[in-house]
Amino acid sequence: MADSSARLQLPRSRRITMGRDFMQVRNLGQRLAVGCLIANWLPLQGEKSHRVGVITGKKIGGAVQRNRARRLLRESFRQHQHELTQPVDLVLVARNSIVGKSFSEVEKDFLQALRRGGLLKQT
Repeated sequence: MADSSARLQLPRSRRITMGRDFMQVRNLGQRLAVGCLIANWLPLQGEKSHRVGVITGKKIGGAVQRNRARRLLRESFRQHQHELTQPVDLVLVARNSIVGKSFSEVEKDFLQALRRGGLLKQT
């Protein structure tokens, strides 16, 4: 059991933190809007690990709503990171409709975006 939980970790090294990396993904990558999120991704060459960044604007609400939106999007990525077909930098932008959604609803939109973008392995 410890082995499977170790595989699903999302350490800080797997997060996009630099503004230039966010801009590079948003400017050079592909974009797809589904439900409560916008997914931007850029395939990585020679990298072995995926990275994720989350953007939540002030239009979503106060700090509590924005932090919850970030947690939901990061958790969706964390649970499904090994199902991606190739290494990517993924920037997820929360939309206003994420407020009040449950994790399963956010996860459903996340998976639908990955499927439509061709990033999810066929099961």
